[in-house]
Amino acid sequence: MTVWELAVIGGGPAGLSAAFAAARRGVRTLVLERATHPRYKTCGGGLTGISFAAAANRIDVPVHDAVDEVTFTLDGRRSFTRRHRPGALVRMVRRDEFDDRLRAAAVAAGAEVRERVTVRAVDQTPDGVRLRLADGATVLARTVVGADGSSGVSARHVGVRYRQVDLGLELELPVSPQQQARWRRRMLLDWGPLPGSYAWVFPKSDRLSVGVIAGRGDGERTRDYLRRFVDRLGLAGVSPVHDTGHLTRCRAEDSPLRRGRVLVAGDAAGLLEPWSREGISFALRSGELAGAAVADADLAGYEHAVQQRLVPAIRAGHRLREVFAQRPEFFHLALGTPPGWRAFTRFCLGRSDFGQLVEALPVRTALALAARLPHPR
Repeated sequence: MTVWELAVIGGGPAGLSAAFAAARRGVRTLVLERATHPRYKTCGGGLTGISFAAAANRIDVPVHDAVDEVTFTLDGRRSFTRRHRPGALVRMVRRDEFDDRLRAAAVAAGAEVRERVTVRAVDQTPDGVRLRLADGATVLARTVVGADGSSGVSARHVGVRYRQVDLGLELELPVSPQQQARWRRRMLLDWGPLPGSYAWVFPKSDRLSVGVIAGRGDGERTRDYLRRFVDRLGLAGVSPVHDTGHLTRCRAEDSPLRRGRVLVAGDAAGLLEPWSREGISFALRSGELAGAAVADADLAGYEHAVQQRLVPAIRAGHRLREVFAQRPEFFHLALGTPPGWRAFTRFCLGRSDFGQLVEALPVRTALALAARLPHPR
């Protein structure tokens, strides 16, 4: 039986980044994906500067809109708009196209991708890792990168633990040429009525991605928030192309990233930013770090790299979310100020991550002030 040097579970941005990084350095790599590309994925599809730069190094990114204007609202009130020109703040992609191009890049680098394959179990042996598939077959590998999502088999095998779990609901709405013109180069962010919640409108040519996210455990109020948000937009009568939901899970500080010869990356590792719940940049970067660690035969180096490069931003995001959950009106007010808008644009452009932003004096001062304000009743 063939023994692969690397088997990757999951063909999303994290898994395909790991496969690309390893295969281009001569590692015999197999990717196992349960669906068939191109496939729809529940995701806002907004690429910050960090995400775009990571992807543009290997693919021609299929951008459907480049946003340079943002409208902010506080549960539908106190609307204001800011513009950043020249240059895009956020680029919008459709995940079916985006992931399929990442797949093609991994194949071009030398990886083999097998689709319609579901991994049921992961067993480690003295010589490597055995993957048991749904059809009864077995795949043997020296090392495995798990990138099959937070509810996948690899996260369970490694023992990933989560500090924060959120429910995201999203609609993909076809829109008229008039609506396309209204939303071109513009997105909307609404700070919601539930603690830590927000909603978005992301333009993608002839479609709008409209969604909300809030803490798990209050599903009916989250669904009501989405209904009211869509109604405020004047889009309640539009039949969605997709109507989906998913859970996002952010890792606990001491959650493992590896068990023996099995690494986890992206959502499977709970790597995402806990305030915005942005995960694409973490998937692309952690996957690349995992693939490089396999190529270097330094699996412990992956854990160290994630702790050094990605965890500080996650830690800062938790701090931001804690203040935001208590005082969304404070964040709304701050974004209307020149320092607040500059901090937001620096994050969007990839010039600062949340770890760096929180260390900036104006942001530290603002967070300290917000933490001292009386909690609203």
